[in-house]
Amino acid sequence: MSALRPPGLGPIIGHTTHDSCRLWIQAARLDESAAMSSIEANRRTVGVIGLLSDDRLTVEHAYYFRLHRKFDRTGTFVMGVDVALGRHEKDLLPGEQPDTPPKLAPNTCYTVRMATLSIDDPLPDEEDITDRQLVAHLPNIDNIKPMLIAMRKEDRDKCEVTFKTFPAATNGSADRLSFLLGSCRYPGLLWKIKEADGIFAPMQAELIPLNDPASASFTLMMGDQIYADTLHRLVPIGLADTYEEFQERYQTAFGSINMRNLLRSAPTYMILDDHEIEDNWTQDRLHKDAKHQLFNLAIGAYMSYQWSHGPRSYDGQLYYRFECAGYPYFVLDTRTQRYKDDNVGLEDNHLLGRPAIDDAHPGQLQRFLDWLSAPYEGAKPNVPKFVVSSSVFAPNSMDERVSGPVEPGKDPAFWANLGRREDSDSWPAYPNTRKAIVEHIAKNKIQNVIFLTGDIHCSNIARLVFKENDQELGIRAFDITSSAFYWPFWFADGDPNGFVHNSAAESQYDPFPYSGGVMDYWSWAFTQEDNYARIDIDKANHQLVVRYFDREGKSITVLNAEGVKVTENNLTLAPW
Repeated sequence: MSALRPPGLGPIIGHTTHDSCRLWIQAARLDESAAMSSIEANRRTVGVIGLLSDDRLTVEHAYYFRLHRKFDRTGTFVMGVDVALGRHEKDLLPGEQPDTPPKLAPNTCYTVRMATLSIDDPLPDEEDITDRQLVAHLPNIDNIKPMLIAMRKEDRDKCEVTFKTFPAATNGSADRLSFLLGSCRYPGLLWKIKEADGIFAPMQAELIPLNDPASASFTLMMGDQIYADTLHRLVPIGLADTYEEFQERYQTAFGSINMRNLLRSAPTYMILDDHEIEDNWTQDRLHKDAKHQLFNLAIGAYMSYQWSHGPRSYDGQLYYRFECAGYPYFVLDTRTQRYKDDNVGLEDNHLLGRPAIDDAHPGQLQRFLDWLSAPYEGAKPNVPKFVVSSSVFAPNSMDERVSGPVEPGKDPAFWANLGRREDSDSWPAYPNTRKAIVEHIAKNKIQNVIFLTGDIHCSNIARLVFKENDQELGIRAFDITSSAFYWPFWFADGDPNGFVHNSAAESQYDPFPYSGGVMDYWSWAFTQEDNYARIDIDKANHQLVVRYFDREGKSITVLNAEGVKVTENNLTLAPW
């Protein structure tokens, strides 16, 4: 019988609920000298997962699961749900059923070991194999359990992971919940490579111990987890344009010491931005053959390393939703579905895909709007709804404001400062999409919409103010930006003076008009330091507490809305 091997990458704790957890690994290379060797082609590798007893001396349940070649030999197992491959039918006693997955309890810690097992491949590469065919070539899973326990200590350290299920929302949203967020991890060059990994050590410390009520529950990574274009998309040096190069970017990023430890400590939810593909990517580039091939390679790698351990809310779509402790989250795909029409201009630009034409085929925008206005099951009205967008909703860059004179009868959202906003890589270039969202929030008086954003290498907080007839509507909404995890060129972009601080000020004028009203905003708490943010939900005081931390885990001093230096900002929401 072949020996068990530790994963080549992972485990990663992915999408978690009150009774399940999606866990991800990648198989180690059988032949380290080549990405796809003849040895690997003649062998099939499967994943093995074992749920340990509390004393970690026995395996209570064990399962095989697929590691798909089309996903770069990666695979996931959803503990509490999946039972894809198990014992041979011929080994079952009369009346005995295959091993069924245990029911997981809410807010409870579980420890598993994940490894890989390689066997001779009974079929050539071009032929697939069913689960039933595969399991017939595997050892009885009961014989694998002792092997998981007997693994060498140095291998166990690579195989073992402890996760904690989310609290159940049986009594509405939890009184307290904490999570981390950030974006943009530049890989570092030469001697700077270690610096790029540094911030993930203090982030891991925020997540453990798992049973400490003060620990954060999960991490949100809001884009640019890798940089496929290390320098610039027009500079061929360091530009990923083969699958092996995209693969190397993920191996380097997710295999670095601190990042790997973070990903195995608590759930991490990810979404892509442009650098997973190419700088300032938009869908209209697909018309070029070379860009179409680049996109296929980039998204294939993204789905293997990021999408696969996330929620599958809308079949194969990259956007998704999830809940934690009674608080809902919608993670937008603002990159692969964005479309720019250079011939028509802003009027035919769409950030979340083209609007739905009929109810039978809702697009991302319609699904998001439906999610915004739908009552969350078991929650009281006004429960905060968190919206993850890799592009910043507010503030706008000073260069991309809506300000400027327009012809009489022209909507300034589409015609003011036109040339600057057409060149934007963010929401200002997509007024149709932004208008639909702003109008929906205002029309339905939706309280406590919180945008969580990244990208701009300059963290800040913005309050969105909805007005009609110059009167505030009393809607509470914010954008919290955290960026970058690591960006060594702070002098090149992200200058706080380059962003609007008060959209109603004459020198920064940037109102966003919608039917019947206008959205203004003001922003503060700017920092260019490498950082991550921690959000603490305080239900009793209907507040969000926002703190930024540097690469050493030290609090960063920023301004609050009154211009006072603080290490935390308290954002008051509508009661829920």
